[in-house]
Amino acid sequence: MIYHVRHRTILRYASPMRLARFNLRLRPAPWMGQWTSDYALRVDPAPSIIESRPAAWPVHVARLVIESPIRQLTIESSFRAGVQHGAPIVPDAGDPTVATVAQAALRDRDMGPSAPAHYLFASPRAPLLAAIGAWVGDTLAPDRPIVAAALDLALRIKAEFAYQPGATTAATPVADAFAARHGVCQDFAHVMVVALRLAGLPAAYVSGYLRTLPPPGMPRLVGADAMHAWAMLWCGPTRGWIGFDPTNGVITGDDHLFVAMGRDYADVAPMDGLFVGGAGQSLSVMVDVAPEDEKEPA
Repeated sequence: MIYHVRHRTILRYASPMRLARFNLRLRPAPWMGQWTSDYALRVDPAPSIIESRPAAWPVHVARLVIESPIRQLTIESSFRAGVQHGAPIVPDAGDPTVATVAQAALRDRDMGPSAPAHYLFASPRAPLLAAIGAWVGDTLAPDRPIVAAALDLALRIKAEFAYQPGATTAATPVADAFAARHGVCQDFAHVMVVALRLAGLPAAYVSGYLRTLPPPGMPRLVGADAMHAWAMLWCGPTRGWIGFDPTNGVITGDDHLFVAMGRDYADVAPMDGLFVGGAGQSLSVMVDVAPEDEKEPA
């Protein structure tokens, strides 16, 4: 499947913003089964400086520096991407067990950006909460096959947590979302990551896009898509990294577009930084994920 992706962010300031430093993580990092081309980043008004910065994880970071007073900033990222993961991944009785994968992760000596060692332990936005471990129970029992166990965990989150846009924010602690049993994809991905790490498994947080399908007979609404988040689990040296989407209770496939992977949301946030100015700001985001062979809407 080939997609065209456009992501536009508009920031409006109640009074002139005089100085800003922003980090953007919108350009997809390289990942297996996916390619990207024709990436473009447009910023209006143009920043004083725009440069790429290295990252410790599979993340592309662009640093913007703005030194002139502005009241509005528009950032638009666009690219073409192809996703072809091959045959759908399904659980197999011959998969390694949870315990086997946990032991293999401790033995692995790779220290590259996607090495399992980086994703075994607590991180700032994904603390190892005992309450989540108690809730998981035998879902991640040591003798269970790894893919089946992780898929069951994703299905449990989908079944037991209510998807409620606006109920949480990007700053909501995972403990609060877990206790309330509601939230959005970011919250559910964090819950799954914490649960997997408590079982000794390398689990990462992924930021990306998800193709959304309109109701039968209805046109796709341009700009109605949004960024999505899911968990990535290292399933041993043979299976490697596999994505699990707890919001939808599925193993990720060709409808999921990978952008960045880190320990938690803070490592892959689409945009963060600081600015100097008074009063407040408002933000609006429009995302469009369109299959290349889809006709433009009338």
